[in-house]
This record gives sequence, C-alpha cells and structure tokens, in this order.
Amino acid sequence: MKRVLITGAMSGIGLAATKLFLERNWYVFMADKNEDPEIYNILNQYYPDKVYFLKCDVSKDKDVKHLHSKIFETCNGIDSIINNAGIIKHGLLHETSEKDWDELMANDVKSIYLTSKYFLPDLIENKYGTIVNTASISGISADYQMPVYNAAKGAVVNLTRAMALDYAKYNIRVNSVCPGATDTKMLNPDNIPKYAAANPLKRICEPVEVAKAIYFLSTDESSYCNGVNLPVTGGLDVHSGQPK
Repeated sequence: MKRVLITGAMSGIGLAATKLFLERNWYVFMADKNEDPEIYNILNQYYPDKVYFLKCDVSKDKDVKHLHSKIFETCNGIDSIINNAGIIKHGLLHETSEKDWDELMANDVKSIYLTSKYFLPDLIENKYGTIVNTASISGISADYQMPVYNAAKGAVVNLTRAMALDYAKYNIRVNSVCPGATDTKMLNPDNIPKYAAANPLKRICEPVEVAKAIYFLSTDESSYCNGVNLPVTGGLDVHSGQPK
C-alpha cells in the first residue's frame, strides 16, 4: 500500500487529490493549517484507517518537523509528497508590503524547502520516491499585477528542475504541475467568465483535472518523467499571442 503526504489538502486541488489517491487505494496524510472536521469525517467514513489529518502550517519549521514525526509514528514513512499548499496576492510590486512578500514566499516556496528538508532523507534511504510540486502557469509566464505570485511560482518551477537533477541518483523523481485558472477559493468567481473566454477550451480548469495530472506524476505511470513542469492549462500557454 502506497502512502502520500498532501499539503494544502483541505480544499481545492489538494482536496481533489486527496479523494483521488484514496479512491486508488493509497494511504493519505492530509496536512493543512485549516481544519474542517466535517470534510475529514466524511472521508474517514468512506475510507476508514486510510486517511489522516494533521494540522500543520508548512511554512513553519517546527510544524513540519512535528508533521514528519507524527507520520513516522503512524506508518514509518511515505512514498510520495504533494507540495500543494500555497496562497496568492495581487498588486503592483512597488505597492507590495514586505509582510505580503514574505508571507507569499513562505507559503509557496519555503514550504517546499521544509517538507524536503524533513522527508527527503527518508526517501533517499529507501532509494525511491516521488515529489510533485504545485506550481502554476504563472510560474512559466507573467501576469499583470501579480509580480510576487509570479516570482514565487517561477521559483517553484526552477526548484523542481534543480531537485530533479540532484535526487535522480536516489531514484527520486521530482516534477510539478502548472495549472491555469482553476475553480478553487483562490479564484475570484467574478473573473471566471474572463478566464474562460481567454482559454481555447472556453472554460476554466476543474480541481480534479489537476489532481489527475498530480496522480500521474506521482506513480510509475510517469516513470521516465523527471524535472517536468507540466502545464494543465487547456492550451492557454501554447498561443503565440498573435490575432486570428
């Protein structure tokens, strides 16, 4: 039985991934700083003894250290890490506060460093593992008035490549997904029609569609994929920008 840690697991893409891994018979450790007993109880009802929730702010060292120790108490390790936790902020760079910059970088980038710091030694010892980071189309292209988010997700994209190089010799593969506009709480619902109209498929992405890409990159179905930053964008990123 495979074991996976999913951060930011209580909503959006993380929750969709949690459900998908459970459906496919994995043990799932949900980590999130937000607790929703109703969601967890429903999952536990359908998948007893296969889903565990651990309250954790993955931007804080002490929290991730505790998360690591609790997982090892329960099942002596994991096989896959889904670094999905993250936040978003908007605004021009010169109007961005230092607090907002630090908070976004901590949640979107530092969190990956911390899970890697504590869990990679175990994957190295086992000589096997997969890591999937949730980046964004905003990490491979730029957006208006989202410079800090662009910088953070760009860091995730290149961190994914660097980790893929360093850990391949231990049979650990590191990849990322780069979703376009996705129907989660991070997306202003008023903007959905605009995002849909701009996309070749004329709709936005559903969380489960990203979850399926995450699952693919987490399993041996993608056994020769390493250092891939996989766009899940409906084709938004392939257009040159030229008019019809």
